[in-house]
Amino acid sequence: MRLSALAFGAAALAPLSKAACIRDMVDSCCAVLENAGLKVLRPGMEAYTARDESYFSVSAQLSPYCIVQPASAAEVALAVTTLRNSTCNWAVRGGGHMTWAGASNIDEGVTIDMGLIKQVEYSAETKVASVDAGALWRDVYAALEPFGVTAPGGRTSTVGVAGFLTGGGNNFFSSEVGLGCDNVVNFEVVLASGEIVSANRETNADLHKALKGGSANFGIVTRVDIQTVDVVELWGGQVVYPLETTDQHIDAYVRWVDNIPNYTKGSAVTFWAYTPAAGTVVSAALHDASNTEWAPAYDDFRTIQPQSMDTLRHDSHLNMTVELEEPTGYRQIWITLTGKNDARFIRRAVEAQAAFIEGWKATQDADFLNYITFQAMPKLLFEHSNAKGGNVLGMDREKDNAILFQMQHMVRSTADEAEARKQLLDMRQELKDYYVAEGIDVEWEYLGYADGGQDPLSTYGPENIQLLKDVAAKYDPEQVFQKRVPGGFKVSKV
Repeated sequence: MRLSALAFGAAALAPLSKAACIRDMVDSCCAVLENAGLKVLRPGMEAYTARDESYFSVSAQLSPYCIVQPASAAEVALAVTTLRNSTCNWAVRGGGHMTWAGASNIDEGVTIDMGLIKQVEYSAETKVASVDAGALWRDVYAALEPFGVTAPGGRTSTVGVAGFLTGGGNNFFSSEVGLGCDNVVNFEVVLASGEIVSANRETNADLHKALKGGSANFGIVTRVDIQTVDVVELWGGQVVYPLETTDQHIDAYVRWVDNIPNYTKGSAVTFWAYTPAAGTVVSAALHDASNTEWAPAYDDFRTIQPQSMDTLRHDSHLNMTVELEEPTGYRQIWITLTGKNDARFIRRAVEAQAAFIEGWKATQDADFLNYITFQAMPKLLFEHSNAKGGNVLGMDREKDNAILFQMQHMVRSTADEAEARKQLLDMRQELKDYYVAEGIDVEWEYLGYADGGQDPLSTYGPENIQLLKDVAAKYDPEQVFQKRVPGGFKVSKV
């Protein structure tokens, strides 16, 4: 009886001990930041809750010990050195658009929130925009509109600047100027030492190249200087078609990708989108940087009939990206693959989506959304890259035009999220195996769309992987951003 009582008492004290330990860690991690004069948000504060709930995916809304909000690059450096000298791990949050838990947030640690660092300046002389890393692309487009220019940034307005650019950055103008990362002429970076450095083609050129696709492995980007594009308005929007037009869309998209070198002002992304109300429909997001209505390059999409509706118009870059905003309030699971520009690549993925949706409807919560998208990755993009100093993505290895595939599955519960992740990663492997067998696989994964269960850095090719490792060792010799910042994709794990 006495032993039972002792056991019961120990069991009762265990959660109290854990809670006390957490309180001690919270006090330790957060107090040192407060003592350093930094702005700290603690659990229970309205501002803490608001920032945590502002992550795009519910999956990413964790419970950090506290959130620190630096207001300048110098304060980012102070936060980094303060945390480095503590026992606390941390995460770095820019726009908060990565979907999976831990990518840019943390449960047992501190989140450095860049949201107060969001100034945008423009030089008419150089046509370069200097953009603080905490800005969202909507901030950038709005600031640049009065100057008659824009930036090759995110196609949805609430994506963050730094994460988009350090992951690659496909954009409306990619065919004309290349990926977003290839238009960054300079990164300002806080290193693990607290030093604030510039990285460009003349100074720290290896770091400059590594940041163009290498993500958060080397430090915290605090500002980017990016070349702008002369655009006042675009023509475009979305055209929605019934599912029965699938075969026409597959053929149209393959022709579109191959024709891109002949018309670099255009952008086309094709969606197969499921909602409970409408079932699955096909949608083409068309955008033209010359502001031309239905340029001949879009003829295939124009002639596909019937068309259920469209939002085509002349409008600002900002408004076009607002239109493409995605639903919030869901747990998001994304997967991605790349293949050659071949109808079999698209068709197999469309078939896989249809089978997945039918199976999900039969066994899981009916309150879900599912999209698949196809985006052009022509050789031309990587010719632009090489002309601008190159990046580390490794797509210049490819001799053929390619297509980027992404699936987004949106659910409400943690149980559905876990089940969906398992099923989607299995589906992804089945698709990969098929593409390899058919000879239409491309060994490259887009980091910005990858689930945490994927390993996109490993697909960059041996030479680029070695460069990433060398740069990480040079600029972060103590591996602070590998060991103390556990989130994101780590080159040390490749």
